[in-house]
Amino acid sequence: MTSESPTAIVIGEALIDIVTTDTGAVEHAGGSPMNVSFGLARLGMGVGFLARIGGDARGELIRHHLESAGVRLLLPPIAGVPTSTANAVIGPDGAATYVFDIEFSLEGLPDLPPADVVHFGSLGAILEPGATTVYGLVAASRDHATISYDPNVRAKLQGDVAAARDRAETAVRLSDLVKASDEDVEWLYPGSEPADVAAAWVALGAGIVVVTAGSAGATVATADGVITVPSYRVDVVDTIGAGDSFMAALIGGLGDLGLLGAERRDALAAIGREGLTALVDRAARAAAITVSRAGAEPPTRAELDAFAAVG
Repeated sequence: MTSESPTAIVIGEALIDIVTTDTGAVEHAGGSPMNVSFGLARLGMGVGFLARIGGDARGELIRHHLESAGVRLLLPPIAGVPTSTANAVIGPDGAATYVFDIEFSLEGLPDLPPADVVHFGSLGAILEPGATTVYGLVAASRDHATISYDPNVRAKLQGDVAAARDRAETAVRLSDLVKASDEDVEWLYPGSEPADVAAAWVALGAGIVVVTAGSAGATVATADGVITVPSYRVDVVDTIGAGDSFMAALIGGLGDLGLLGAERRDALAAIGREGLTALVDRAARAAAITVSRAGAEPPTRAELDAFAAVG
């Protein structure tokens, strides 16, 4: 890779979170893939982000937010197109519920630069016409990049459960690293145990599958079996971006271990219990930092290292 090329490409939606609490509404740049790209850049990775952003004031807010962390937009804002939004209502427990106004397409694609990892998921993996383009780009990237995926289920936009499950399993088959929440798993496979689903996804071809469960920790599966890794208890301000910070830290951690890139696929799948536990523990620390402050504000590498020193 050249010094100008990103080491990660993230593909998916970017939008504005309109966050409503009992004190009023505030707008933040958001969208799960966008949050992952921002989190990766904060951890020191070079990142290119492929998304549809409107050429309006909200699009400018997203662009400035990403560029503040060093993320490179791979598509320019589209003039005359409004930026998508998600109305997020924060409950007493800090959890957010969302109502979306979103369109997702990827026209006028540039030639993508080489990357060690390609991340996708969320609404960008289900909303047409963009989703078909996303899957084509991901499939074409497997010959040189690690693939990571987060379904980030939004039930009101998913449609039929069986069709959504088939689509998620297609994504898992393309992926080396998968992160899902226990709520994602319950919606896709009602009544199933997270450990069973994680193991089934490994059987489909994923090297590492992590299912998070908030304060209950994470279930982690590889071909060597299933382990659990605890979370960190902090005072929760809100949960926006927690899973995305976790995802970014997983990807960044694999980079630190030299396990990114298609040529490292077998080594990633054979990471071993000790390395896997340390990897997921670091991701749990990233999520803990994020939920302790308002909005999707993932940690910098320095903040994550400092938390590790006192955690």
